[in-house]
Amino acid sequence: MSYVKTVPALTRAGVDINVRRLNTLSNRRAQSTVASTQSDQDVTNREDAGAQSYPSRKSRNASSSPKISIDFELTQEAYKSKDNLELLRSLVVFKLCSYDLLVDKNKELMDISKFLLGKKAFEQFMKMTFYGQFVAGEDHKSIKSLIQKNRAFGVGSVLDYSVEEDLTEEDAVTKEMDSCVSATEKEGMGMDHREKQYKAHQQFGDRRGGVTGARTYFYADEAKCDQHMETFLKCIKASGGSSVDGFSAIKMTALGRPQFLLQFSEVLVKWRRFFSFLAAQQGRDGMEALEQRLELQPLQVYRTHRALLCLFVQTGQLEPLLNKFTEEEEKQMKRMLQRLDVLAKHAEEHSVRLMVDAEQTYFQPAISTLTVEMQRIYNRGKPVIFNTYQCYLKEAYDIVTMDVELSRREGWFFGAKLVRGAYMYQERRRAEEIGYEDPINPDYETTNMMYHKCLDYILDEIGLNRNANVMVASHNEDTVKHTLRRMNELGLTPTENKVYFGQLLGMCDQISFPLGQAGFPVYKYVPYGPVNEVIPYLSRRAQENRGFMKGSQRERELLWKELKRRLASGQVFYRPQPEPGL
Repeated sequence: MSYVKTVPALTRAGVDINVRRLNTLSNRRAQSTVASTQSDQDVTNREDAGAQSYPSRKSRNASSSPKISIDFELTQEAYKSKDNLELLRSLVVFKLCSYDLLVDKNKELMDISKFLLGKKAFEQFMKMTFYGQFVAGEDHKSIKSLIQKNRAFGVGSVLDYSVEEDLTEEDAVTKEMDSCVSATEKEGMGMDHREKQYKAHQQFGDRRGGVTGARTYFYADEAKCDQHMETFLKCIKASGGSSVDGFSAIKMTALGRPQFLLQFSEVLVKWRRFFSFLAAQQGRDGMEALEQRLELQPLQVYRTHRALLCLFVQTGQLEPLLNKFTEEEEKQMKRMLQRLDVLAKHAEEHSVRLMVDAEQTYFQPAISTLTVEMQRIYNRGKPVIFNTYQCYLKEAYDIVTMDVELSRREGWFFGAKLVRGAYMYQERRRAEEIGYEDPINPDYETTNMMYHKCLDYILDEIGLNRNANVMVASHNEDTVKHTLRRMNELGLTPTENKVYFGQLLGMCDQISFPLGQAGFPVYKYVPYGPVNEVIPYLSRRAQENRGFMKGSQRERELLWKELKRRLASGQVFYRPQPEPGL
């Protein structure tokens, strides 16, 4: 048994997240499950009994469901939603994105173009090229036509307001350092015990560096966080109004001071270290996370005037877990959690699924844990909240399996978006320079294996009880084909809406639209915002496409094939016509 003195330090909209709760949530990252009561063991026994009947259930579903196969080579089907000018634009943009010089200097070239052409002509040029390829429009009204058009061809939308502050590197660093350092640390106290990974470092203050596919927010003040929340609320409302099964995406760093995420993440990691220590002491280290059953020895949690302390009985050492917040910092923390709660309630009311994007590893333990907290509340009747799992992380599989286990035990719907990850170069460099273990898998092939391992586990869970849900957010055709094969094996049908697919607007249409026309729930991430304010997003999209297009000529070849087919058959003025029933 374990004894923990409750510390009501983390409160979200009236709900205490105390140290006992941290115990439960942290041990999944410690690769441990805790069998401290007979009731826990009873739950495990029931789950083991259910797992024994799983193969026959899987076999029965697979044999009764029709097998679905999709040919991604059929360009006439893949591009039937595009007119000839759209195909030509895609070819030009993708070709330009393959030139290193243009991509490396894209920001400077856009600035020069704006100066030479003037604001109005520059915006028109961008709408004809890069902006028109990757961004849906300037506001909720202007994007409606594209959303409706994609829906007519079987593809849904995940709305993503992509406006960012165009900060200089110096301004970004100043904002980051100011918002990630607590008042206690600014007084020169409490810095010696902080984990290197979970401290703000000036050389990495600009979190945009080395990031190609993710929007970045920097904390300004609470009023700015309220503005971000209002923007997310508008996205949720627009998603609910455009379809009956919409998604909307949010980032936690947009909703509050990142200092809280840093400190909370550090607390969780220290708990993980404690559980790893217990596993080693009990001879259970190295085991699969779900196979471990640990007995907790007594530990005490104390509060001082400056910090939250934990006494680890085995070592006899008193270690600080969390610096005490000032009154203003505690208010900021609570407002951040309240904003999350408002967004979750709004999504539930509008029948919209809310995706919480993953971010850097020094924020992610807190982000993931708070997302699970929302899932425990809002995913009771249906999947409303979706967590994002970065499969380039070495610990991705352990995190996924423990979250699935938690959802099964507590009886809520597990919702996941699987991505490979957007912060690899930044994370590697930060780990090397600051001096902690690289959290990223060693190579792309290992990341692919991790992605499929996590995906297979979730698909098996869906096959078992239909209470899990996953979005396969990938441009990798092999991954999509692997998912279709596994769905056939498990007897999972598209109409069950348990497995979704996601790609970025303007990319991999040869995957998205055939899936949608075959009845699979597939979504495009749909960025929108004024031309001049989404330039940072477009700059990163060019960077991402450079690697994507160099790695494969396939999409350009398919585009050329379809364009030549139309011209040869006299379809010079081809107009997209959706089939009835889509």
